[in-house]
Amino acid sequence: MSLFFPAYIEDNEDIERVEEEKAVPKDYGIDFETGQLTGDIVEGLEAIKVWIWLALQTPRYRHYIYTWDYGSEFEELPGQTYTEEYLEAEAYRMTEECLLVNENIESISDFSISMDKDTAAVSFTADTLYGSLEFNSLHVTRLKT
Repeated sequence: MSLFFPAYIEDNEDIERVEEEKAVPKDYGIDFETGQLTGDIVEGLEAIKVWIWLALQTPRYRHYIYTWDYGSEFEELPGQTYTEEYLEAEAYRMTEECLLVNENIESISDFSISMDKDTAAVSFTADTLYGSLEFNSLHVTRLKT
């Protein structure tokens, strides 16, 4: 036996089978009004909804427990002299960067942002591998003033 002979030869059928067996996402259920855990385990589309809500509520770079890819940067949106068009473009970019790190989320569409004094709320549709999710007036942060 040669030292250069591979000990394990991958079979294309095995590779295809493993790719088809992607795990269905699971997460702890959340009451989106209060932010409290419900005690339920949710799967699929509902688990992605929980992940989106948590990712948008978590400030990026603040907590060591999360990677730098996780969380949003909405606190960076200044609340003063920028035009509404600029703020909407930045909020869209920040939302897209926050959400598209999840391999189950394909895109976001129908994006809009509304600001009331120092609070920002986003509305959008997230297109996922398991279906579409609509978020209306999701409060993401209190802007710095």
